[in-house]
Amino acid sequence: MNKRTSLWVLLCLLFTSTPLLADELNGANTAWILTSTALVLFMTLPGLALFYGGLVSKKNVLSVLMQCFAIAGIVSILWMLVGYSLAFGEGNSFIGDFSKVFMNGIGRETLSGDIPESLLAIFQMTFAIITPALIIGGFAERMKFSSVLLFSSIWVLVVYAPICHWVWGGGWLADRGVYDFAGGIVVHITAGVAALVAAIMLGPRRGFGTAAIMPHNMTMTITGAAMLWVGWFGFNGGSALAANGDAAMAIFVTHISAAAGAMTWMFIEWLKHGKPSALGAVTGMVAGLGTITPASGFVSPGGGLVIGILAGVICFYATNYIKHVLKIDDSLDVFPVHGVGGILGTLCAGIFSATSLGVLSGYGFADGNETMGAQFSAQLIGVVATIAYTAVATFIILKLVGLMTGGLRVSEEDEMQGLDISGHNERGYE
Repeated sequence: MNKRTSLWVLLCLLFTSTPLLADELNGANTAWILTSTALVLFMTLPGLALFYGGLVSKKNVLSVLMQCFAIAGIVSILWMLVGYSLAFGEGNSFIGDFSKVFMNGIGRETLSGDIPESLLAIFQMTFAIITPALIIGGFAERMKFSSVLLFSSIWVLVVYAPICHWVWGGGWLADRGVYDFAGGIVVHITAGVAALVAAIMLGPRRGFGTAAIMPHNMTMTITGAAMLWVGWFGFNGGSALAANGDAAMAIFVTHISAAAGAMTWMFIEWLKHGKPSALGAVTGMVAGLGTITPASGFVSPGGGLVIGILAGVICFYATNYIKHVLKIDDSLDVFPVHGVGGILGTLCAGIFSATSLGVLSGYGFADGNETMGAQFSAQLIGVVATIAYTAVATFIILKLVGLMTGGLRVSEEDEMQGLDISGHNERGYE
């Protein structure tokens, strides 16, 4: 080979190496997202199921476990059929299209970036599963099982998929540079707002406001909470879609925020009531996790610490305000923990992503948002639009489901007997 030919070969390699590499599967990234997918599904089954199951009364524990299990099944099928296409199909600024229905065009060799597209689809499926499962906490112990399934099915396609497209599918919020690393908007605000609307529409449980409705099994709840904490590493760390420093830092700040939220809530209770409670500690942990979620890829450990502390304080007082002042029976505190936490974390992402905050500095603003004010404004627009759309759509869906099922709520007799027997003819305990 002469020198001239060698030069041409070298130039060809230089100019073609990048696109060739971009089309190759990355084994390390694929292995990490495979692991993260399992971790996120683990958050719902068994994590959230046990967390919620322990918080309800003994006569309703099986109904909550069954709802989580059934939602995982039905949402998985809907996501494969059409949900993934609506969320990640090209479409327009507001909704995807039908180009990927039934996973059309997605085979074993099809890539999204440097991981299999089938892996991206199932990783995102686990997010679609946990979001309507979270909403269960707003109407626990009083909604018909048929209504739960029908509501969850419609909601994941009408509310979750479009908002997922807005943020992660190349939609209008993505164009504005809105930061939502792992689901503060897509998961927590949507679930929290939907749970609040459902709680208001169904009304409170029997005995709410006149007697303390206590968890029946805190051991189960703490076990589930511990699973959520571990699973959240896949939730936030996996959202980097790579085995790299972004994933590592997301896991680090997630852990710090969870710890700070747990300790903050625990110490507030200790000061106010004289004793720290296990329920307070695990609720604060979930608040810290939900609040750091949208910001986890953009902030430093110092920012994660502050966000966790803020989550513990603000979500604590939001929970008390919703229950004791507004008298809304959001049974398992979905809105004040996940909804308020998601709002807080989304707004904090616009502040603590700044590179000018010393030890609290993050990793910069999105392209087109050159100042903290611009990034914060984008975050605020995302929050307001998500709340408005979710609230209106959820209200309409619940009204429709109520007409289709002869009412959303179980009868007074069935509620008194418990949903385990009245709905499934089984008992959680013998």
